[in-house]
Amino acid sequence: MSPTPLSSRREVAVCIVGAGPVGATLAATLAASGVPTAVVDAAPLPPMELPEFDGRAYAIALTSRNLLEAGGIWGHLPWAPGPITRIRCADGLPGERPSRMALHFDAAETGMGPFGWMVEARALRMALNERMRELAHLSIHAPAHAEVTRGPEGAEVRLSTGELIAARLVVGAEGRRSPLRQLAGIGAATLDYRQMGLVGAVAHELPHEQLALEQFLPNGPFAQLPLAPTPEHPNASAIVWSEKRAIAERMLKLPDAEYGREIQRRMGDHLGRVTPIGRRWSYPLTAMHAMRYTDARLALVGDAAHGIHPIAGQGLNLGFRDVATLAELVIAAHARGEDAGGAGLLARYQAARRPDALLMLGATHALERLFGNSLPPLRLARRLGLAAVERMPALKGFFARRAMGFGPVTGGLMLGRPAGEGAGLPPG
Repeated sequence: MSPTPLSSRREVAVCIVGAGPVGATLAATLAASGVPTAVVDAAPLPPMELPEFDGRAYAIALTSRNLLEAGGIWGHLPWAPGPITRIRCADGLPGERPSRMALHFDAAETGMGPFGWMVEARALRMALNERMRELAHLSIHAPAHAEVTRGPEGAEVRLSTGELIAARLVVGAEGRRSPLRQLAGIGAATLDYRQMGLVGAVAHELPHEQLALEQFLPNGPFAQLPLAPTPEHPNASAIVWSEKRAIAERMLKLPDAEYGREIQRRMGDHLGRVTPIGRRWSYPLTAMHAMRYTDARLALVGDAAHGIHPIAGQGLNLGFRDVATLAELVIAAHARGEDAGGAGLLARYQAARRPDALLMLGATHALERLFGNSLPPLRLARRLGLAAVERMPALKGFFARRAMGFGPVTGGLMLGRPAGEGAGLPPG
C-alpha cells in the first residue's frame, strides 16, 4: 500500500464514526470547546432543505436541552419546538375510558420550566448540520467509509476517500449494530420484547395544551406527545405506540381513516377526532446492553452502547448523557494537555455511564413487565399504585426530575454549566 500524502493526513484528538444525533452532538460539543475533532459517516449528511414533516420527532429532556445549548445546536433549530409542561400516566384498555386513578405531573410544581420539548427529527438534523459546518475545529467526512486501526499510542482512521485521520480516541456512534463494537470483540446482551414500535403523528380537533399522555395498555404503552403548532396543523401530536408484532403489522396496512380510529381507541377522546399525518414508521422493540463501553482508544456512545424500551421515552436522552460525560472528560484532558484517549479517561467514562444505563434499562424493563399485561389483579395493583404515587409529593418530585433527565450522575453540561465544571463524575 502506498503511503498517504501528508496533505491527506489530518491529526485530531477525537474521531467520531457515526453522524446521527448522538455522534453529531458529541462532535459539535467537542469542537465548540476547541477540541480538534473529526466526524465520519458512511452516508451523506441529509440536506439542509428537507421535505415536509414526515411524522418523526424526538422528546428532548430539560437536561438534554442544556447539552444542545452548550454545543451551540439548540439556537440553530429552524423553528420553535413544542414544550411538554404536563404529563398524565394512566392504565387502560383499547376502546375503554382510562382509569381515573391516574398520575399527573405539572411542570409548574417544579419551578424549573418544561419537562422537555418535542423537536421534529428534520429540525434537529438541520440544526446539527448548520452548527457542525460553522465549527473551525471540526472536519466532516460524509459520505466516507472508515477502516480503523487502534494501537497503544493512538488510532488511525483510513477513509474510502483516501484521507487518513490520526486520532487519540475513536468513538463508535454507529447504532445498535456498531461495527466498531463488533470488531473490538465487545459482546452485547439482548432481549426481544416481541413487539413493534409504531411512530408517527396525528392532527386533532382540540388543542393538547402541552400535555403528554402515557397510556399503559396490555400489549404495550401508547404515548401522545405534544408538537408545536404550525399553520398547516395547529393541533398536532407525535405518537409512539408499542404493540404485538402481528397486530402492529395489521395496523400498518390499514387505510388512514381506520388507522386513525385505532389510534383513537388507544389514545382516548380528550383531543377530539384524530387524523394521521406524515409517514408511518415502525421498528422492532428490543433491549441491548454492551458488556463494555470501552476498549483501547475506543469509546461507545448512544445506541452502540445500549438500547432500551421506549416506555419512558428516554432512549435518545440516555445517549445524550453519554455525550455529556465523555465530552467533559475529553475537554478537561485536552485543556490540561493530557491524552484524550488514555486508559484512565476511558475507565472514568465507563464508570460514570454504564451503571446509569443499566439502571435505566432495568427500570424500563420492569415497567414494561408490570404494565404490559391484562391480568385483573395486576391491573388493580397498577391503578392503586399510580393513585398512591399521586398522593406522595416527594415521590412525584423524584419521578418528575427523572423525566427531566436528572439522575445520580448528571454532568455539568447537562446542568447548564460550562464544560469543565462537571458534576457527578467519578474522581480521577
